[in-house]
Amino acid sequence: MATLRIRLSLLLTYFVFAILLNSVGTVILQVIHTYQISKEAASVLEGFKDIPIAVVSFIIASYLPRLGYKMALQMALVLVTLACVLMPLIPAFWTTKLLFLTVGASFALVKVSVYASIGVVTNTKAEHASLLNFIEGGFMLGVLSGYWLFSAFMDPAAPESDGWLQVYWLLALLCAANLALLSSTSFPKLELPATQPLKQDFIAMLQLVYKPLVFVFVLSAFLYVLIEQGIGSWLPTFNNEVLKLPNQLSVQLTSIFAASLALGRILAGVVLKKISWYVLLNSCLLAMALLILLTLPLTHNIEPTADVSLFTAPLAAYLFPLIGLFMAPVYPVINSVILSTLPKPKHAAMTGLIVVFSALGGTTGSMVTGYTFANFDGQTAFYLCLLPLSLLLLSVGLFHHQSKRVVA
Repeated sequence: MATLRIRLSLLLTYFVFAILLNSVGTVILQVIHTYQISKEAASVLEGFKDIPIAVVSFIIASYLPRLGYKMALQMALVLVTLACVLMPLIPAFWTTKLLFLTVGASFALVKVSVYASIGVVTNTKAEHASLLNFIEGGFMLGVLSGYWLFSAFMDPAAPESDGWLQVYWLLALLCAANLALLSSTSFPKLELPATQPLKQDFIAMLQLVYKPLVFVFVLSAFLYVLIEQGIGSWLPTFNNEVLKLPNQLSVQLTSIFAASLALGRILAGVVLKKISWYVLLNSCLLAMALLILLTLPLTHNIEPTADVSLFTAPLAAYLFPLIGLFMAPVYPVINSVILSTLPKPKHAAMTGLIVVFSALGGTTGSMVTGYTFANFDGQTAFYLCLLPLSLLLLSVGLFHHQSKRVVA
């Protein structure tokens, strides 16, 4: 029963952070209208969110086993609850920046703690991979829920209204409820090696990269996030400019991508109990390449239609986002494999590296895709994904080979 409560609290924490992290696009749109600021000024919110994630995880990941994963999660939830309460109480652009700064820094604590805690509450590699996929699937369900949750508090007739800020009372309540569940749940104690200076913990985290298995993993994680963020960040623009869909419909159809990622990760949690992770990932990567090659030719020479709707959009608008279904298992599975091969006290440090290199991959993917999109066209930008996809197929093969050597 205690293990079930731990798993539920991890899942719910990830769920609420998914809503907050992925609300940045919606919030940018709203603050432009509500606070009458420029797009350039509003765009800094992305940096307020992303930079603290990488910086905080890099600095404190190796320290978290000493602090305690439960304590770190509690601190993150307290900080974000307070930031959410400030949003409607003090409606200003600076509180919005403070919110995303807090959410980013807190998510660094959350991701490292959640990933490391999974190693504490699971006993086998298959169980670890399954639980990690379910939790990542819950994250994607949070992303989906966020779109609809924020839209429910918006006033289409008065775009400048600050009524949308009331959504933060509900989010603060969700954080507080999860904090109560977490505080009443006992986490197992993690047996740590002999105490050493914090500086040595930090150096030990960096030294992990020198392990062949960890190096190949870091490369695989970087390539995966590069592909995911390259597609995810530019899919609305692709729908708008290439498929000739209106802005609102372009965003709505992008939700198919998030839904596919969520479904794919939940299904992978079941499938991984039956087949090898390596077989699953190879099948998924090949399916991704096939979908790109079959779908993108359908996007040429599309003419704009005045009365296009959610049900009459071009076929490619529904097919291409399904790439998320095959993409979904890759990231949680390789994370699970690398964490399963390391001693549990090293899971926090390893997760710190995961977060840092994931952030680098995401930023690179978005920039490269955006540059190609601007200087060539949308089809070329998405065809370009086949290059890192081929490299990922190769690196996953090397990763599998190295993981077998470690087990042996």
